[in-house]
Amino acid sequence: MYARSIREWILVVPPRTNGPRMTSPEDALAFAGFEKCASSREYFWHLAADQEAQYDRFPGAQSWEWIPGGGCENLAPLNPEALNHFFSLSCISTLTFSRRQTTLPSPTLIVAGRKNSTSRLLAPSSIAIPPKGFNISLTPLVTFRRIDLLLSKEELIDIHRSIQTQALEDDGLFSNEAVWTLPLAEYLSEFLAPLPDANYATMVVSTGGHWTTTLFSKVSPPGMQGVMSLFEAAMQRWAQKLQDALSEHSGHGRFRRSRKRVIVRAYLPGHESCHDFRQPWTEIQPFVWNWYNWGDIWQFNAIFGKLLHKYQDIHYLPIDRPARLRPDAHTTGDCLHVMAGSGVLEGWTHYIWHFVTNLP
Repeated sequence: MYARSIREWILVVPPRTNGPRMTSPEDALAFAGFEKCASSREYFWHLAADQEAQYDRFPGAQSWEWIPGGGCENLAPLNPEALNHFFSLSCISTLTFSRRQTTLPSPTLIVAGRKNSTSRLLAPSSIAIPPKGFNISLTPLVTFRRIDLLLSKEELIDIHRSIQTQALEDDGLFSNEAVWTLPLAEYLSEFLAPLPDANYATMVVSTGGHWTTTLFSKVSPPGMQGVMSLFEAAMQRWAQKLQDALSEHSGHGRFRRSRKRVIVRAYLPGHESCHDFRQPWTEIQPFVWNWYNWGDIWQFNAIFGKLLHKYQDIHYLPIDRPARLRPDAHTTGDCLHVMAGSGVLEGWTHYIWHFVTNLP
């Protein structure tokens, strides 16, 4: 099931384009094999093409393909109209989709991203036939929303209080560090909303990077041990409430609806000094400075791996290894975000699409 996280990156032969070097931001599209991208937000930042000083990274960063290990023999070529994964998804399937950005609540598929939601709509010119009740100008195909912690601050303060053996002098839990998050009930209601407001079958979530000792400055016990204990308790409550809601929504007997699924993708730490690298690693390298909580991300992922196996409709996918081997695949401004077109984001889309389309 998880063989995609076992093998290696190989050079693409023949290359996707004959262009020998990058001379303009638009060249990044050809190097990645994209015609264009429908999403317009921070367009060339997502493609890591916004700083001329880093043009020497092209076309190298787009010249690799992940080869999965045994167990993936039935992995079909990606049908780009079947699933999306946001900016890079808009590059995979530009002819079928248009884009809408809104600050209003909208159905959630991919939980992560910017403060405001961003949705993609079916273009009126598409040959796709939508289901009855689908409104082309309203019903999103995919929405990208930032929910850093998967639960609200108030929910987490309550959970933190409940796992203490004695009363705390200050149970405020959080520092003044900025964080964007929502109650589970709010984005779950968006995900489960009926047509024409929504029509989703799958929600993809990932969390871990914002669970730091600087944000949770009043956690008890103090330090990463306390953060990890809180994370485990919080994700247990999150998963149980989520599964209960999914089961209730599915119904029973002749009133049964099609099942909705939630995919938890393993969180990805960054790479220290990423812009010094020009090709993939063959083995994951240890951290030198352990920026942020990157050296502890594996523990957050392990908690999900241990916790979620008992839930029928919530699945954990540890598909982080291909990205862990790509220090060369980051955007220009930091060493956490991954560029579109390097094969990393596109690989996530491919494997998640394969996984959900083969669920019973």
